[in-house]
Amino acid sequence: MIAKSISVELNSPQTASETGARERIAAFFELTKPGITFMVVMVAAAAFYLGARFPFDYALFFHTLWGVCLLSSGVATLNQYVERERDRAMRRTANRPIPSGRITPRQALIFGASLTGLAELHLAVFVSPLTALLGLGVIVGYILLYTPLKTRTPLSTVVGAFPGAMPPLFGWAAANAGFKLSSALSIEAWILFAILFLWQFPHFLAIAWICREDYARAGICMLPVVEPDGRSTGRQMVVYSLALLPVSLLPTIVGLTGMLYFWGAIALSAFYLWTSVRAALTLSNRHARHVLLASVLYLPILFILMMLDAR
Repeated sequence: MIAKSISVELNSPQTASETGARERIAAFFELTKPGITFMVVMVAAAAFYLGARFPFDYALFFHTLWGVCLLSSGVATLNQYVERERDRAMRRTANRPIPSGRITPRQALIFGASLTGLAELHLAVFVSPLTALLGLGVIVGYILLYTPLKTRTPLSTVVGAFPGAMPPLFGWAAANAGFKLSSALSIEAWILFAILFLWQFPHFLAIAWICREDYARAGICMLPVVEPDGRSTGRQMVVYSLALLPVSLLPTIVGLTGMLYFWGAIALSAFYLWTSVRAALTLSNRHARHVLLASVLYLPILFILMMLDAR
């Protein structure tokens, strides 16, 4: 028994230290918003594949995805640093690493700035200056414009949709790094940008409607907070999802994809539109969650169809 007690006492500090280290690593990982980062990298990867010339440059592909991963992780961290007080006021974000006290604001700032700096350096050196420039646009647009505007106007959502729609441009520009600007950011790249731009609005409006009380508590001027009757929120969800339907068909029209994608895009966009219309008519949290689920399914399936049916 004495030996066992001594063994426990000797091992306990090490175990506690290891547990603390794991928790700290997990907290830093959580700062990067891995789910969102995965989605960003996936879209950039699909755009690279669609825009690539053959033979396929696997090294450039890897460097692009790694740079985009670092950038998305860094921007997500810096966003949480800037919004730490608002996150503390909302139930849905109060347990994030900074407001919960697992990571200090200074640590988050250093971590986020390091990731974004490394991302820009990596993209500039190993991918292309244009890709790094697009990355700088995301940093400025998301951290310096969108985030401060969230407490001032519901139009912040429109501002934030521009950096939010950049991932396809990263992939396409990287795949065409050695070519002139008109090829690096051709019409196909801007079509992919437009799809992601429009997709965001029903997605974020659904979140805003579900979390309207939280946003109001934190002083964030999302549309459901400014116009609590929900009619404008519902109307915009329908308008943007309706606009997405014809835009989602453009990849086939310009010859980027074939008819498999075309019919798949019609089905996906019609389903997204239907969930938006139903949520707009009922203004229920339950149907807003259906819009959110539809949006999460829409994007990966759409881009997988593009890659399967690319010409």
